[in-house]
Amino acid sequence: MAQQDVVQGYAASGTESAKSWTKRDTEWTLALFGTAIGAGVLFLPINAGLGGIWPLIAMTLLIGPMTFLAHRGLTRFVLSGSKRDGDITDVVEEHFGSKAGSIITFGYFMAIFPILMIYGIGITNTVGSLIEHQLHMPVPPRWLLSLVLVGGLVAVMNCGQNLILKVTNAIVYPLIAILFGVSLYLIPQWTGAQFDAPVTVESFFKTIFLTIPVLVFAFNHSPAISSFAQTYRKELGDAAEPQASKTLKRTALVLVGFTMLFVYSCVLTLSPEQLLAAKAANLPILSVFAQTGNAGLFGWLAQIVAIVAITSSFFGHYMGTREGLNGLLIKRIKGKNPNAKVDVKKLDRCTMAFITLVVWAVAYFNVSVMGMIEAMVAPIIAMILFIMPVYAAKKIPAMRKYDSAWNIFTAVMGTIAITGFIASQLL
Repeated sequence: MAQQDVVQGYAASGTESAKSWTKRDTEWTLALFGTAIGAGVLFLPINAGLGGIWPLIAMTLLIGPMTFLAHRGLTRFVLSGSKRDGDITDVVEEHFGSKAGSIITFGYFMAIFPILMIYGIGITNTVGSLIEHQLHMPVPPRWLLSLVLVGGLVAVMNCGQNLILKVTNAIVYPLIAILFGVSLYLIPQWTGAQFDAPVTVESFFKTIFLTIPVLVFAFNHSPAISSFAQTYRKELGDAAEPQASKTLKRTALVLVGFTMLFVYSCVLTLSPEQLLAAKAANLPILSVFAQTGNAGLFGWLAQIVAIVAITSSFFGHYMGTREGLNGLLIKRIKGKNPNAKVDVKKLDRCTMAFITLVVWAVAYFNVSVMGMIEAMVAPIIAMILFIMPVYAAKKIPAMRKYDSAWNIFTAVMGTIAITGFIASQLL
């Protein structure tokens, strides 16, 4: 009887906590925002604005619901597992079986780990550039600089989730402030050139088809979703889903609001010809403004945004990489001996050492094929984010209560994102 009272009390307290917005929700909103916004935000206005203003307006109306519904579906999927502390790898195996679970877990790991390596390269190059061009100081040897940066980021990740959230929150606020500040700063320079650009029905839909994937992956925070869902389940129990959904909704609003304001402000300031020239030169948007305006200011802003965005995204992708690798290792150990006991702390230390060494090595050698790897793994992320939760809602009993007409929208848009991304690589 006493145990039943404890369970009822836990459920009641969870329900009560879910009624109001808390510091936990704010911290996770910022953490998910930081995971989504990588250094690619500096190229987003160019990539999203090349097709003209009208397709961009249409995509803005679609990307908010797409971002929210897809990440809510993945969160619900993680929460549907029977283990109260189970992560996405546990839930995949529970719902789809050991063999399919291993394949999906491997795909999940291979889709996130290369992106983490890209961030290792990016943070090394960006900090080196800042030291050389803004601070006018000698750049340390690359092996040392990359080791300090990658080792430092991984060290923070292993200091506990509370500290991670605090650090992420601290670095995301400047990112939001810079995006918002630049957006407002450019408003007096807006022109109507984008509205005068001719657009046909064919080019309108082709632009949407090819650009939606750019926005989907710009707003992707799926690597942190498993840890996010676990936290809410531990704290709120059965009341986790409604409150997690509320947090995801606000995350989507913040992402769309601040990021798209930045995109629109940049696009409306530049002419279609200037955007095409920037695309051809592979320049980030703030470098374009540095060439036409205050070079010192925009030079500093470009470096700061890149460093902050890479750092915050690194944290989110590290969570997903660690979960995926741990899941693969545990499945391998259990496959050889189902009764084997896994020392999770020892496994975490091995995972940390492996990730640090590999990311450091890739950053040191400045591997140039990482963009190609990212292009290959992006469709896997879209499959896991958009398609898998919709399929689970149809086939898995624990997920059937989430089967709705919105899932059709998510599946269709996910299919467009996947095919559009593949098409963009082939064209």
